[in-house]
Amino acid sequence: MTKKVTYLLLLVLLPFICSSCKSSKTVTDSTSLTTNSKASIKKPYVILVSLDGFRWDYVDQYKPPHLTKFIENGVKAESLIPAFPSKTFPNHYSIATGMYPDKHGIIGNSFYSYKKNTNYSIGNRAQVEDGEFYGGTPIWVLADKADMVSASYFFVGTEANIQGIHPTYYHSYDSKIKNEERVSESLKWLALPEKERPHLITMYFSDMDDIGHRYSPDNHEQLERALMHLDKNLGDLFDGVAATGLDVNIIIVSDHGMTTVEASHFLPIEMLTITELYTIVDNGAILDIHPNTGVSIDAILEELKPKEHHFKVYTTENTPGFEYSPQNKDWGKIQIIPDYGYYFSKTQRIEDMKNGGIKAVGVHGYDPKQKDMHGIFYANGPAFKSGFVIPSTQNINIYPLMCDILDLKVPSDVDGNLETIQSVLNSEH
Repeated sequence: MTKKVTYLLLLVLLPFICSSCKSSKTVTDSTSLTTNSKASIKKPYVILVSLDGFRWDYVDQYKPPHLTKFIENGVKAESLIPAFPSKTFPNHYSIATGMYPDKHGIIGNSFYSYKKNTNYSIGNRAQVEDGEFYGGTPIWVLADKADMVSASYFFVGTEANIQGIHPTYYHSYDSKIKNEERVSESLKWLALPEKERPHLITMYFSDMDDIGHRYSPDNHEQLERALMHLDKNLGDLFDGVAATGLDVNIIIVSDHGMTTVEASHFLPIEMLTITELYTIVDNGAILDIHPNTGVSIDAILEELKPKEHHFKVYTTENTPGFEYSPQNKDWGKIQIIPDYGYYFSKTQRIEDMKNGGIKAVGVHGYDPKQKDMHGIFYANGPAFKSGFVIPSTQNINIYPLMCDILDLKVPSDVDGNLETIQSVLNSEH
């Protein structure tokens, strides 16, 4: 691949990849660190591992040895069903809170916040770290309130000051930090004295999302290469955890899957831009339409409906894909949804694909009824059964499951339901 083509490829893929970089640092305040209460010291341990963009069928396709053994001796769901839209930030935060995006407020990788009167973007570090955008009670906040130490080597929301709380130990996101370092430090956390040792650790790996976007999930050679490297990192984590002798339960999830979209199926967002009527917030597989002051919904529909071609225009409450009629004002009044296999982007990026000879890339964000959007749920440890499989489950159910293992009280306002996933637990748990 020539340098020119590689450069063009990077330009094209930047909007699809969730990474927003900053020098990684362990952030702590030694004068106010949470320590484990006597009750928390006696609790089990949970490591929540996110493998961004890891589609539900990758293990069956490529048979990575460490993950395969992990699953055989533990539990799995047929797939993990994301919330809509099946994007990175909304779904990581749904896993962290047990809430749908409509309720926890991170409704897209980009969205307009009426509360803050600004456009939120995952590329804006100040916004990513601003706890006012984040609703609900993420699992590390719940743990902290129970005097339980928590730690995170990257996870959506952990950098933000949510309800005045961060994980006890955490890092600002930096995609350049190698997986090996993430694993090594997590094992060091487990070696801390018991009052300082985190009983909840969250981790994040972007490998499969990066490769899936760049080459599409149809490029089996590239996917397998990336997966085998990631599998080696996970194997090191599994071995290191086993060597501690602690009651550690590892839960592995992904935020969404991935599907292939041909370059010729990208739709230029400029054809729908009518600034005198509304503003658009673009998430590729969904466009939020916010009418200008004094402009009626009917006037916008009258303008947009005749243009439907490989996309459909809906009022927000009638948009397919949502788990229930959305209530959050930040969605806007109208949604534009591309047909499955089509995707919105800026004209310049579409031209970059054409000029770079790119035929297809990987994307996500579609209605979760599309199986390619599904992710994974695997778990292994003292709390879990062995060789047990459950049907596909929604990612909001991971939160009450973690609460049950850690003996944390589930907030009353969560959408997740322990009963739908409780069968994975040992009866003696």
